[in-house]
Amino acid sequence: MRLFLFDVDGTLVTARGAGRQAFARALAATYGVTGPIERYDFRGKTDLCIVRDLMAEAGVSAAAVEAGVDACFTAYARELEALLADGTRLLVMPGVVELVAALGARPDALVGLLTGNIEAGARLKLRPTGLWPRFRVGAFGSDDADRRRLPAVALERAWALTGRDFPPDRVTIIGDTPLDVDCARACGARAVAVATGFHPYPELEASAPDLLFGDFSDVAAALAALTA
Repeated sequence: MRLFLFDVDGTLVTARGAGRQAFARALAATYGVTGPIERYDFRGKTDLCIVRDLMAEAGVSAAAVEAGVDACFTAYARELEALLADGTRLLVMPGVVELVAALGARPDALVGLLTGNIEAGARLKLRPTGLWPRFRVGAFGSDDADRRRLPAVALERAWALTGRDFPPDRVTIIGDTPLDVDCARACGARAVAVATGFHPYPELEASAPDLLFGDFSDVAAALAALTA
C-alpha cells in the first residue's frame, strides 16, 4: 500500500490571496501589528512558522507570540471563512478533482494531506470544492512549524487509521514548491512537484524532484506516473 500526501495551496487549489489577507487581519487583531506581511514569502511555509517569523520581525517577544497563537489562528480561520464565503476566491487546479478521486479509489493507496495550513484553514479551502472528504489522513501547519517534521505526523496518523507501516519508498509527497521537495527528501519519500503555484517549472526542476508536472490536466498520465 502507498501513501500519497498532497500540499494544498498552489497544488490542489488557490485562494487568490485570501490567506494572506486573513492573516493580516488576524495578526493585527491578536498582536496589534502585522509585521512585513506584504513582502513575506508564504510559499511552502507552515502557518505556525509564518506567525513566528512575522511577529519576530515586528519585535513581538517569543513568549507573547506563543501566548497569542491559538487566538491568532481562531481569528485567522474566522477571517478566512468570511473571505471565502461567496466562493469566488477559490480555484481548483486542473485535473486535481479527478486525480485525487482516482487515487482514492485504488485499494493499494491511502490519500492524505501534508500542508502548511492549519487544519481549519485546509478544511475551509477544500470543503467548498468537495475535496475535503477525499483525504483520510493529514499533517498540518498547526502540528509543527517545521515542514520537515510533518511526514512523521502523517505516518503516525496513517498507522493509527490502517494499522500499516509505510516505509519511505511507499510514501509520495506532492507539492508546488522546492520546500515540498525538500520535505520529501528529508524523510526519504518520493518527491513530486507540480508547477501550478508561484514557482515556475524551471525553478522546480532545479530542486530535482523525482517527478515534475506542469499541471495534472492529463489525469491518466499523471495517475500512471504516480502509481508506477
